[in-house]
Amino acid sequence: MAELRRSNPTIAECPAVRLLQPASRHVLRGGTEVMSVAGSALGLEMPEALCRATVSADRAALKLGPDECLLLGPEPAAQETTSLLEQALGDLPHALVDVSHRQIALEVRGRHAAFLLNAGCPLDLHTSAFPIGMCTRTVFAKAEIVLWRTGEEMFQIEVWRSFAAYVSRFLAESEREVGAS
Repeated sequence: MAELRRSNPTIAECPAVRLLQPASRHVLRGGTEVMSVAGSALGLEMPEALCRATVSADRAALKLGPDECLLLGPEPAAQETTSLLEQALGDLPHALVDVSHRQIALEVRGRHAAFLLNAGCPLDLHTSAFPIGMCTRTVFAKAEIVLWRTGEEMFQIEVWRSFAAYVSRFLAESEREVGAS
């Protein structure tokens, strides 16, 4: 069977947006025990509150639903992470899917980052409503994204590879219109 090659989409150039390094991505679904065991196996404290993220070294867990986490880690470790979790979780009822091929990450940064995102995203991104460490599924223009605030003026967008060029162009155009650079 021929191996499929992943190619990165062409990302619109603008000072506020950059393509982040490739990463491994897994969606893990399961109850409290599953999350606890997975966290122990990965050396990562899993978030307890909905729409919150935890980070440890080069791994992160974003709690997107009551029984769902998006797990991010180093790209070369995707298969290792799958094996490690499957072995640790054993017969516990869970679902684990490697979605590394499906999406990429963009970083939106700078003092106008929230403003640029609000050009296409309906959420209140003021730090009082969307603090550092908060994450959620939402829409940006017509694309579904996972939005994660990683700093005071910094966000990470997890977007399907096929929508990444569209999202970056939308952000670049918004930046040009407001002169945010």
